[in-house]
Amino acid sequence: MNRQQSLLGARGVTDDNDSLISADAPLAELQQSCGGALPGTLAVPELLDLVRQAREMGLRIAREFSAFDGEEIVSGFARIRPLDEADAGGCEVVVENWHRAPQAQLSSREAAERLDAIDRAAAELIARLDARQMVQFANVSAPDLKSVARMIEQSPGKAWSEYIELDGIAHQQPLHWRLLDGARANLPDSPRDWRVRLIPIGPENAAPRGFELLLVADQPASAVTSDDEDAAPTPHSRLIGSALTPVLRQPIARIIANAETIRSRLAGPLREDYSDYAGNIAAAGQHLSGMLDDLADLEVVEAPGFTTAKERVDLVDVARRAAGILGVRAQARAITLSFGQGGAFAEGGGAPSEPVWAMAEFRRVLQILINLIGNAIAYSPEGSAVTLEMGAQDNDTVAISVIDQGPGVTQEQAAKIFEKFERLGRDSDGGNDSGSGLGLYISRRLAVAMDGDLEVLRPSSSEALCGAEFKLTLPAG
Repeated sequence: MNRQQSLLGARGVTDDNDSLISADAPLAELQQSCGGALPGTLAVPELLDLVRQAREMGLRIAREFSAFDGEEIVSGFARIRPLDEADAGGCEVVVENWHRAPQAQLSSREAAERLDAIDRAAAELIARLDARQMVQFANVSAPDLKSVARMIEQSPGKAWSEYIELDGIAHQQPLHWRLLDGARANLPDSPRDWRVRLIPIGPENAAPRGFELLLVADQPASAVTSDDEDAAPTPHSRLIGSALTPVLRQPIARIIANAETIRSRLAGPLREDYSDYAGNIAAAGQHLSGMLDDLADLEVVEAPGFTTAKERVDLVDVARRAAGILGVRAQARAITLSFGQGGAFAEGGGAPSEPVWAMAEFRRVLQILINLIGNAIAYSPEGSAVTLEMGAQDNDTVAISVIDQGPGVTQEQAAKIFEKFERLGRDSDGGNDSGSGLGLYISRRLAVAMDGDLEVLRPSSSEALCGAEFKLTLPAG
């Protein structure tokens, strides 16, 4: 594109895979300068993002964009229009007001930020440190860093320099971070040379609130040879519950609160579609918060030697508490929560008057019942009922069942419904299909840890609303 073309427009068309299948000369030249082909996936990052948004939402988008073609900065105003399926199902791209300008020289700050970004992408150990340079959590991706990951996992919370030998630094640790940023390091069991990066977290001209620790190797990971190629991958450090969850809990809660404020229009008038967007943001934040809880629980139940407390627990009391916690959710879908005993409803649908004692841990039983009742509410049609039945068994055990009136569970689904990350066990009529797939897996692990079991039963009824029954069995108390 020459200077005479800088004010002209250019048109292109993408298909339903965001590939540029035809384009005028200026747009085709920009596509090739950015490393793409014609036809080929749109190689201009900002244009690709706009095209994806327009295609997925079915909306027209008009916005400025810019790109670096290898020599200069190319900018313009893009108009994106989704096309019908008959027209390849992609988008029409029209770019107006083309402009070229030399790339501005980066400031020292921008150059430093770019180097930080490059090191983040190349790092094979990324850790979060607190203000005293103590490790909060770490993520390791290199096979020759297994011993470092193991030390952090077995003895967390120490200064990062206690896990790593630094070249030429014999002073007592931790030193000031500026003296350690860029230091060379030797790592146990790694033949590669490593460079340390410490990136402060927090506003400039203030004491750092924490640090990012990056370990960047001078040689690629492919240079590492292993005598045990079939060895199991290095497990992640068990620091989710103790470090990652507290770090993320507050910002996630703030996102949810702000989104709910926008959705409810407490901050002022707002268009309906933007209110809906805010509701989606709040729902996504709540889902992420639930995921953190599930991952923390997963970390606990899979830890070696995990055990539960042994105490007398009244299943009637626990069931009443779980139903009370989820009562509002049930009312929102006009679902009735009822208690039965031995197959017969108690008077008025209330809880049985006699206690049903089990030997278990109270909070773990409550956790399991909240999960089971919550699932039953989500998978049952509006206006239906969820029933809790409990009683003694014949083999010194007691049981409590949660029975819904949803579509039930097929034999194939029942065989895998307790597997980790299994989200396809049943379809949710209530739209609650964004779970982590860990709830039932964790619940069963907890039941087994309490010397009990959790199973799913398939009623013999052939009616459309045959429902499903989840039965928790525990030692009698």
